[in-house]
Order: sequence, then structure tokens, then C-alpha cells
Amino acid sequence: WVISVMLPPMAIFFPIFTILEDLGYLPRVAFNVDALFKKAGAHGKQALAMTMGLGCNAAGVVACRVINSPRERLIAILTNNFMPCNGRWPTLIMLASLFVAAAFPPAVAAIAAASSLVLIVIIGGVMTLLVSAVLSRSVLQGEASSFTLELPPYRRPNILRVLYTSIIDRTLFVLWRAIVMAVPAGGIIWLLSNIQVGGDSLTTIISEWLDPVGRAIGLDGVILLAYIIAIPANEIVVPTILMAYTQADKMFELDSMAELQTLLVGQEGWTLLTAACLMLFSLLHNPCSTTIWTIYKETKSIKWSVVSGLMPLGIAFVLLFIIAQIARALGAS
Repeated sequence: WVISVMLPPMAIFFPIFTILEDLGYLPRVAFNVDALFKKAGAHGKQALAMTMGLGCNAAGVVACRVINSPRERLIAILTNNFMPCNGRWPTLIMLASLFVAAAFPPAVAAIAAASSLVLIVIIGGVMTLLVSAVLSRSVLQGEASSFTLELPPYRRPNILRVLYTSIIDRTLFVLWRAIVMAVPAGGIIWLLSNIQVGGDSLTTIISEWLDPVGRAIGLDGVILLAYIIAIPANEIVVPTILMAYTQADKMFELDSMAELQTLLVGQEGWTLLTAACLMLFSLLHNPCSTTIWTIYKETKSIKWSVVSGLMPLGIAFVLLFIIAQIARALGAS
């Protein structure tokens, strides 16, 4: 699952990003959006970190070093998580293909699914600006700094360097981390599924305990448990959910989308509301442990590292609670 779903987006994103980087185009993007970011109390260079965050949020946090102002750099670090990294795309693609596409006629199903993914990225950008504006007007007040950046000339990309950087340094690194993280996550789920207490597995007990909270925000206890286990790597959320639902003893993949739909919709009762809330939760929830550790190394602050994890999680719970309650009040499911 991790390889088949993660590899195509990474194989597209990282080469394109590296080409634009090598071409000298990205600094011009930062310059052009500086006025917009200034209105949010941030800096135009934050756009560069946001773009890198689409590949990996930990790399996006490191990219915030290009921002000279400590205040604006901290704002960029704390909000980089709102850009969906490659680890979240497996979940988003699965939900868009299984639920969004199914809600539209076959002729426009693919366009609708793709549009929902674009919408998620747009929502992430809007949330970045909104949270940046709130931070810059509250705990991180200060004057917006001037934009100082030497625009490099346009240059022909070096194809060999682009291929090496995008495939070796970025794609394989992120993919290897996801595969490595899948092993301990599978071990944890196996232990939770096989340790019995009072006739029930720990997976069942913990998920039932989390279920009221999950239902309140349009999800369920198993989904929340999967996100707790997947803190080291977002890539393993879906395999963890499948493993928990089926009480399987190993990470596995289903042979077709029809089998996946039978499990999630037919057996577990997922609806379009579940899919919409899960897509938003995947976008807004806390960063992975690698990103949090990177934030600590960049800020040298336990306080801001904790804030970076709890702030997006709190926003996700509040926003999803409101959405779920409104949807249910209107009779949506």
C-alpha cells in the first residue's frame, strides 16, 4: 500500500519541484506573493517552505531558514503542517477515489475526485494564512519585515542533478522512512489485537474508549487509534485502519477498490460525511514525530514543539465537531 500509493505522487511532485528550483522560478513566486503574506503578518518566503511542505513537512520546516526574521520564521514553522505532505496523500487519494468519485456520474467522477484533492490543498493554504494572521496578532506580534531576496537569473535545469536530487535525496528517502515506520506500527497493532482483556482485544477496548470522541467529529475510535499509532509516519494510517478493523496479524492490502468499499462502507458504515471529515482531519491533524523533532531542532524550544503538535490538533477537533454537528442537524450522512 505504502509503495503503490505514495510513489506516483512523489515521482511527479519531487522532479517538478526540483526543476522549478533549478530553473530559478521559486524565488519569483515568493516575491509575487509577499504582499498577500504581509497581510497575514508573515513573509513571502514562507511560500517556499509551504511548497517544500507538500513533499515533506520536516523538509518544509528546515526550508523556513530562508526567512531572516525570527518571528516570521517561527510563524512559518508552526503553520507548515497545514500543507498536506506526501504521507497524507495515500489517505486523501483513497477517500477521493472511493467516496467523492462515487458521488458523481461516471463521466465526471475522475474530475470530481481530482478537484477534491485540489480543494484540500487550497484549504491548507487558507488555513496557513488564517493561523499566521492570528499568531501575528496575538502571541507573535511584530512588524512585518521587508522582502530582501536576490532573484537569480533563469537558467537551464541540470537534468542529471534534477534526477539525483528528486529521486535519491527526496523520493527514496521519504519512501524508505514510510516503509521502516510500517514495521513497528504493524507490530503494535498485532500486539493490541492479540492481547486479550476480559475476552476483548486491546484494539477493541481502546477503539471503543475513543469512539465517542471520534463520532463527535464525524470519525470513529478505530480511525483515531490509527492516527495515534501512525504518529511516526502518516503514510501508514490506512493500512493501520484496515489492520485494526479486520484484527489482522500483519499489514496487508486489499486486491481491489471494491473490497475496500465493502469493508469500509458495507461493514464499518463509512459515509460521505466520514470521508469528508477524514480528509479534513488528515489535512489538519498534528505533525508526524519526525516533523515535531525537526521543529524542536530548529526552534530549540520544547514549548513551541508542543504548540506545533497541539495547535493543529485542536483546530482539527473544533472544526470537525462543528462540521459534523451541522451536517447531522441537516440530515446529512
